[in-house]
Amino acid sequence: MKSPIRPLADIHPGNSCQAPFGSDGPFTGHRQGLPVETHADDGKYPDHKDKMDGFFIGYHRKMVIWFAEWIPHTESRDKELRMSEKYGPLLAGYGFALGATALWSGNFIVARGLTDLIPPVSLAFYRWLTAVLVFAPFAVSGVIRQWPLIRRHLRYMSVTAFIGVTCFNTFIYIAGHTTTAMNLSLIAITFPVFVVLISRVLFKEVLTIRRTAGILVVLAGVVCLITRGELDRILAIRFVAGDLWMLASAVLFAVFSILLKHKPDGIRLYAFQFTLFSLGLLLLLPFFLWEQTRTPGLFLNQATLPAVLYVGVFASLCAFLLWNRAILLLGPSRAGMIYYTLPLFSGLLAFLCLGENIGMVHGVSAGMILTGIVLANQRT
Repeated sequence: MKSPIRPLADIHPGNSCQAPFGSDGPFTGHRQGLPVETHADDGKYPDHKDKMDGFFIGYHRKMVIWFAEWIPHTESRDKELRMSEKYGPLLAGYGFALGATALWSGNFIVARGLTDLIPPVSLAFYRWLTAVLVFAPFAVSGVIRQWPLIRRHLRYMSVTAFIGVTCFNTFIYIAGHTTTAMNLSLIAITFPVFVVLISRVLFKEVLTIRRTAGILVVLAGVVCLITRGELDRILAIRFVAGDLWMLASAVLFAVFSILLKHKPDGIRLYAFQFTLFSLGLLLLLPFFLWEQTRTPGLFLNQATLPAVLYVGVFASLCAFLLWNRAILLLGPSRAGMIYYTLPLFSGLLAFLCLGENIGMVHGVSAGMILTGIVLANQRT
């Protein structure tokens, strides 16, 4: 009797393997016969380079192919495989965007907690210095190999780094010195709206009724969460200079996300990200030196060092790598909608770390935010 299970070689002729991963680790599956994955921008990966990038690009597809070997061959199975091939990148993109947003929610909490311990530009400088130092061992060789290509796009890279690295988070830290946490949260989530509007004006991206409705539902959920269901709190809000800094930060992040969508072809993610971090740090240096003349000191001690390490490694390096991959897979508008979950993650962290209560209003707000995201991201 013929087995109903087909070998993997029948699914992808010319390829065969015993497991999805070999002795060399999970990023070398193509050495055992798995298909070599292709980057959206720059062609096939060489067998000996960029193993970590291979995770972002082909991990979900490799797993689908391997598990297919153990599933009985049916028409429904083939349909599921085709659906996985079609929607796998979208699901991965949403996962990357959620991961980045969760890490950034911690950044907001750290920023508010350090307002009296470290000046804003110094905090931003130490953040990106940490990110560059940690990232360097993994990315320098790639930057050297691709330097001729990077140099041709140095103007684009410099503008993108100045907006997304030098200015964006520095403005948040400056804003935190003069405005309230409620104002910061309320203004921060306007960024996806700016993404949609800028994309509509500059790139003629279609703004459907469904997407508009989704945005409005999400905004209503966020306002409900921030005001704890007491809408009269909005009338009591008083805007100060920090609010303008935060609004400028939201606009800059929207522009940064749109610029990421137009990443030059051929530059790999790690080389691209490390170049942005390095250029942004270099452009931030004059402002750091200027601040040192006004408030001299290192400001690194037992109270500030753990927070600096968190924003440097997790909220910078990890979050930006995840966000950039989400932009490439989803586009700035769809990824931007996931950013609306920021207050949900902030509330969860406040509950776990600060002991703040979670009530009915948080559940209602979470439902509205998630409903709006699903509505705005549905294909017409």
